[in-house]
Amino acid sequence: MCISMASMTTTALPTRRETTATVSDAHDWSSRTWLLLVVLCGALFLDGLDISMVGVALPSIGSELAMSPSALQWIVSGYVLGYGGLLLLGGRAADLLGRRQVFLTAVAVFGIASVVSATLSSPEAIIALRFVKGVAAAFTVPAGLSIITTTFAEGPARNKALSIYTVVGASGFSLGLVFGGILTEIGWRATFLLPGPVSLLLVLVGAKVIPTAARTLRSIAEFDLVGALTSTASLLTLVVAVVEAPDHGWTSGLVLGLFAVSLALAAVFVAVELRHPAPLVRLGILRSWHLVHANAAGAIMAGGYFSFQFLVTLYLQDSLGWSPMAMALGFLPAGVLVIASSTRMDRVLERVSTQALIAIGLVSFLAAYALFLRVDPGLGYTVLLLPTMLLLGVGFATAFPSINAQATAGVADHEQGLASGLVNTSVQLGGAVVLAVVSAILASSAASEGPALTDQLIPGMLPGLRVIVAITAVGVLASLATLWVRRPSRV
Repeated sequence: MCISMASMTTTALPTRRETTATVSDAHDWSSRTWLLLVVLCGALFLDGLDISMVGVALPSIGSELAMSPSALQWIVSGYVLGYGGLLLLGGRAADLLGRRQVFLTAVAVFGIASVVSATLSSPEAIIALRFVKGVAAAFTVPAGLSIITTTFAEGPARNKALSIYTVVGASGFSLGLVFGGILTEIGWRATFLLPGPVSLLLVLVGAKVIPTAARTLRSIAEFDLVGALTSTASLLTLVVAVVEAPDHGWTSGLVLGLFAVSLALAAVFVAVELRHPAPLVRLGILRSWHLVHANAAGAIMAGGYFSFQFLVTLYLQDSLGWSPMAMALGFLPAGVLVIASSTRMDRVLERVSTQALIAIGLVSFLAAYALFLRVDPGLGYTVLLLPTMLLLGVGFATAFPSINAQATAGVADHEQGLASGLVNTSVQLGGAVVLAVVSAILASSAASEGPALTDQLIPGMLPGLRVIVAITAVGVLASLATLWVRRPSRV
């Protein structure tokens, strides 16, 4: 039975039962509808917040726990390893096992891992918990996105929900720097602890407002176990290879061997999917050039931004001597722009094609990075960093919601988890690969030129920036090309 949540006049909580309720009115949402969106947005916000906060706290963690830079990298990479490696499995699990159950369980694990990690002093244990949190996010994000796309009808209602959802997620990345700066002044453990209680609160509220969806998996025999294992192993091996490359070299036997294993596992995965009656990933979904374009754009957007933030954080703190709080406030204008756009992006999505908005967003990112190539210690904040931050804010506000909307548009309800898992996998892997390349450039330059000096550019900074500009430029050209493509999308 179809029930419009927007038509409910009472705020009473529904009973737990199977429902295919769909919100079709974009202008008259009930309080329950808004509360549902708050829960889903809150989980995505925490994911972005956690990544940014921990990045700001890394120097303090390294100092207290005597961790080398290569060991510190694993606090970030451990999260990426769990997140990027299991996103496809997480997306499909949401479709097969029930989006509500998967979402609530994963958010609860994320919260518990946050609280426990704040009490630890063992680097190995902290890295292990970061991996667990990454795995939890790999199930939370696609489940949350698919709940939105199956709850809100395609059109104005879904555009409104998606624009709010994705803009809140982008704000988490930006505001995480601010929260990280504030909490690091208290102590780095506070950055680990904060997501814990909030996650558990989201679970309690979510259990009341998230509708129960039907499970499409009737028996474990129907599950594509080989596909799940080979796809997850291939992605995990790829991420490990990318993470290890800066330390061992891109042409080392270890790294080349890992890439070869990843490729072989991917080949097995494709062969299995072509023959399985109920594949983990229906490869026919990739015939949609809209979906492929959204995934490629997401990878390039994340790869450029993660790497840029990494470079600028090192430059501001290690070379210019900025405090974590000062650096966080320097990034704040980008987050303010993203938040300010959240109430209007749904109207923009109704009037402008997602291809055009993605192109506009990537052009803004490209202009931001190109402007920063003028970097010089003598340039003031308003001349150098502020224009870049404003352009980054425009880029996130236009590209992020458009990528998610385009990646899930026209996809059947039973494959929404798969579509959202694909686009989030692209974002994480894109960020990991480009960041690894830029990190390798910095490591090579530091080895030949020595450590960063006060009021000087960090070694390898300009070459790293040029790589970011070049990769983003490729994304801009590809996105502009799609504006002339008029083929129908087959999924």
